[in-house]
Amino acid sequence: MTAVDETAGAIAHLYRRAGFGARPDELDAAVARGYEATVDRLLAISTPDPAADAVAVPPLTPPQPFAAGASVAQRQAAQRALRQEGQQLAQWWLQRMAVAANPFAEKLALFWHGHFATSVEKVRYASLMYRQNQLFRTLGAGSFEDLTQAVAKDPAMLVWLDANSDKKGHPNENFARELMELFTLGLGNYTEDDVKAAARAFTGWTFNPASGQFTLCPAQHDDGVKTVLGQTGNLGGEDVIRIAVHSDASTRFVVANVWSHFAWPVLPADPIVDSLVGAYGPDLNVGRLLRAVFLHPQFTSPQARTGLVKQPIEYVVGVVRALGLPARDPRLLALLQQLGQVPFAPPNVGGWPQNGYWLTTASSSGRLRLATAVVRTADLGAVKSASPAARPEAAARLLSVDGWGPATAAALAQVADDPAALVTLALVAPEYVLN
Repeated sequence: MTAVDETAGAIAHLYRRAGFGARPDELDAAVARGYEATVDRLLAISTPDPAADAVAVPPLTPPQPFAAGASVAQRQAAQRALRQEGQQLAQWWLQRMAVAANPFAEKLALFWHGHFATSVEKVRYASLMYRQNQLFRTLGAGSFEDLTQAVAKDPAMLVWLDANSDKKGHPNENFARELMELFTLGLGNYTEDDVKAAARAFTGWTFNPASGQFTLCPAQHDDGVKTVLGQTGNLGGEDVIRIAVHSDASTRFVVANVWSHFAWPVLPADPIVDSLVGAYGPDLNVGRLLRAVFLHPQFTSPQARTGLVKQPIEYVVGVVRALGLPARDPRLLALLQQLGQVPFAPPNVGGWPQNGYWLTTASSSGRLRLATAVVRTADLGAVKSASPAARPEAAARLLSVDGWGPATAAALAQVADDPAALVTLALVAPEYVLN
């Protein structure tokens, strides 16, 4: 393999993990820039993205109580309208992912959406989910403390984890527990007493439905002395978050989660985490950590290239981008509903599962249905113009796949005279399903 081929393979892998796969023109431009320059270009998520920003946000209803005297029928109609807004917002995000010039901004927002999982099914108002989504874009590559503090005060999260019932004398432990277990520390790095004390620190946290702004209700806040993770004082919610995120356990937890999502699954004790802790640093800089992950020698290793399975959103958006399909196709959202991964609707506070969970018979059937349907209208010119013998390689380039294994190559060769059948088969091949 030549140096150019190796660079192209590494960059194609980078685009699969930091985006949704590289189109041939994207890959060629990135190879000309070089690997490190491409990493820096992807990480520049604050740069305006006119293509993504041109996707219009649907009209969204702000939080508001039902009108006084509203009938049952009126309430049901209002609920249906809110559910429709949730579907429209999911379609909006799928379109952004599909057309974004810098897909990493969308991929990072998707990562944080899974990490701080919140669902419109309970939040109800898509307007609050949109607000949270924008928060991930604004703060997602900065300080993890700033991000966590903002998410903790975010109205969607406050509704999702029942903050309105967290009151002095009757603390609700939901948020405190998930903050420690899922957001900052991981199991085994806190005690039940830490959870109980932290819940007291978050009493009185709520938001103004009219403005959507976070508020602290002094009458409902427990301002007594608390001990959390070994620190004692009149701790408030901000103090608890600061203490948690600056602990060694949190550093290893966050670094391991980032590596696991973008490279391959590891535990916080894994030696690979040791090599990345310094990049995260005492200021908890996520952008610097991500750069270290993407530039790590092991990130482009064979283990990394086969270490993850595409989640349904990654798969569907990747197909749309690769084949030049219309991003507004309503079939895409319907398929994601069947596959079990719809934007803004994770199944629980733990977010979506990874890897083997998506290698079920049902998932395989869903991918085949999508592939069979979309090739009818896809731009297959690059495959059709190649000779039958060269079509498998042309399909690999079109789909941003490094190459085909012997079994897949043999299967593709058998249908090389039919470009549509070849691409359909390629879309469900293991080499494409892997991320």
